Amino acid sequence: MSFVSLADVQPPIALGPLDGRYRGAAAVLVDYLSEAALNRARVLVEVEWLIFLCKNKALPGAPVLTDDDVAYLRSMWETFGTDEIAELAAIEAETRHDVKAVEYFLKRRLDSAEESMGHPTALTDLHEMVHIFCTSEDINNLSYAVVIKGAMETVWVPAAQALTQQLVDLANANAHLPMLSHTHGQTATPTTLGKEMGVFAARLNRQLRRIRATEYLGKINGATGTFGAHAVSVPGTDWPTISRGFVEGLGLVWNPLTTQIEPHDWQADLYGDIAHFNRIAHNIATDFWTYISMDYFHQNLAAQGSTGSSTMPHKVNPIRFENAEANFEISSALLESLASTLVTSRMQRDLTDSTTQRNIGVGIGHSLLAIDNLRRGITGVDPNPTRLAEDLNNSWEVLGEPIQQAMRAAQIAGATGMANPYERLKELTRGRSVTASDMREFILGLGLPSELEARLVELTPATYVGLAPQLVREFLSNTQA
Repeated sequence: MSFVSLADVQPPIALGPLDGRYRGAAAVLVDYLSEAALNRARVLVEVEWLIFLCKNKALPGAPVLTDDDVAYLRSMWETFGTDEIAELAAIEAETRHDVKAVEYFLKRRLDSAEESMGHPTALTDLHEMVHIFCTSEDINNLSYAVVIKGAMETVWVPAAQALTQQLVDLANANAHLPMLSHTHGQTATPTTLGKEMGVFAARLNRQLRRIRATEYLGKINGATGTFGAHAVSVPGTDWPTISRGFVEGLGLVWNPLTTQIEPHDWQADLYGDIAHFNRIAHNIATDFWTYISMDYFHQNLAAQGSTGSSTMPHKVNPIRFENAEANFEISSALLESLASTLVTSRMQRDLTDSTTQRNIGVGIGHSLLAIDNLRRGITGVDPNPTRLAEDLNNSWEVLGEPIQQAMRAAQIAGATGMANPYERLKELTRGRSVTASDMREFILGLGLPSELEARLVELTPATYVGLAPQLVREFLSNTQA
C-alpha cells in the first residue's frame, strides 16, 4: 500500500485525540500538564531557589539581590513562551538532558543580564549558583508538584465541582418527583428522581473532599536525600530548615525523608481518588443512558446534537453519555496504572517514573473530557413526568412491601389475623399483574386497625416514596460542591 506520509505534514498532525479531535475540551490543561508547562515550572523552581538562597544568606558570599535583580530573574519564567520553548529545545538537543538544558538556559540569561538590564548587576556573579546542591529530581519533583497542583485547583476541581453542583441542583429540583426503582433491573420500591440524583451528588462530593485535601509533597535534599554535598560544602547552614522553607514557599508540603526521588505516594493517592471519582461519574453516565432508553428522560435534541444515526433518521443517540463512559474508563485505566507504577523505584533511584509522569496530562485530560461530555449530556435532558407516572401506575405490586411490613408491625402491636404476611403478599403479587382494585380489596380484607387500614388504602405507587424528599432536603439541599 502506497500513500503520502502524514508524519511529514506541517503543521504536525496530533497522534492523540486530546491534541486533535478533543483539543477544545482539554487544551486548558496545556498551561499545566504539557512538556512546555513542565519546563516553565523547572525554570520557576531553579529561579526561586536562587532567590531563596540569596535572600536567606544560605551561601556565604552570595550577593544581596535588588528588586530589579529579582524581577529580572522571575521574568525568565513569567515570560516563558514560544521563543523560550524553541531555545530550550535546541539546548536539550545538545545536552540530551532536560533539566541540564534548563540549567544552561538560565546561565545564558545570567551571563547577559547586564546587557539586558542596561546597568551593572550582581546577577552576573550567580552563574555557578544555578542548580547548586540540586539533583535533577530536586527540580523535577517540585516542578511536577507545582503544575499538578495548578491543574487540579485551577482546572479539574472546578469542572468536577460544576458537575457535582449540577447533580445537587437536579436533586433539589426533583426531590418530590416519584420514580419507580429497578433493583436488579426489576420493578422495585419507588423512590424520587431527586433522591437518586442526590445519591450521586453525595458520592461525588465525598470524593471531591478527599481530592481537595490532597497534600502536594516536595523535597530538595540532594542526590540521595542526605544533604550530603550541602553539609560538606557549607556546614554552617541549617539545610533542613532551608529546604523546608523553600518547599513550603512554593505552596507545597515538605517531605524530609526521601531517597533521590520524592516517593510519589501523594500522586498515587491523588490518581486513585480521581479514578474513584471517574468510576462514580461513569455510573452516572450509564444510569442516565438507561433512563433515556426507558424514556424517563427526554433528550433535548439541539443540546445532544442534530444528527443521531447515519442511516436511521428517527434516532438521536445519547452520545454525550457514551463518550463520557469511554473517556472515564480510559482515564481511570491510565491513572490507576500511574498510581501503581509510581510508588516503586529500585533502591535510591530509577527512571521508570520519568516517562510515566509524562502521561499525567493524558490521564487527567481524559477525565476532564469525560466530565465535559457528562455535563453537556445532563444539560441536554429533561425528566419526563408523564412516563414516570405511567410506570408507577402500572406497578401496584410494589405496595406488597409496605403492606407486608405493616402487617408485621400490627401483629407485634397485638392485632390478630396477620400471620404469614410475606407468603400472602407473594401469592397476590408474584408473576401476575396487580391492579389498584386488587390491592385495595386485599387490604380491606385483612382486618387491620382502622387507622392503619385507611393509611394503606390511600397509598399508591406514586406516594410510596418514604422519606425520599426529606432526605434530599435535609442532607443535600445545603450541600455545595
